[in-house]
Amino acid sequence: MLSILVLHGPNLNLLGQREPGIYGKATLDDINQLLTQEAASLGAEVVARQSNHEGVLVDAIHSALDHHHGLLINAGAYTHTSIAIRDAISAVKIPTVEVHLSNIYTREPFRHHSYIAPIAIGQISGFGADSYCLGLRALVNYLRSP
Repeated sequence: MLSILVLHGPNLNLLGQREPGIYGKATLDDINQLLTQEAASLGAEVVARQSNHEGVLVDAIHSALDHHHGLLINAGAYTHTSIAIRDAISAVKIPTVEVHLSNIYTREPFRHHSYIAPIAIGQISGFGADSYCLGLRALVNYLRSP
């Protein structure tokens, strides 16, 4: 069975209460439940983790090497600032899909740049909680393709 590591970056623990006009009303638990259901329908499993600390996310990426087939990541603000997270993903060479709840390209200019996108197999943004499900579906399809 395919195992997907889902990483949620800083401030995503506040979903549902943090700027719901931008990020929606779904909580992180809601999103994780959606992903668990979606994974089951795809014959896969997800392991979700959230951290506000860059090093914890880097360590989780490193540990994915021997345990997970793919990585679904919303690195939050670290998307635009963290070379360490980018380098960790590049080092482990695990197929990665980057997701964002909001469309980062319609927001502030500093959000338009992603350090992760150039090393990810794809990026999905702007569909709220559905961004995660779309990303998971795309990642599983990629992992199963010949």
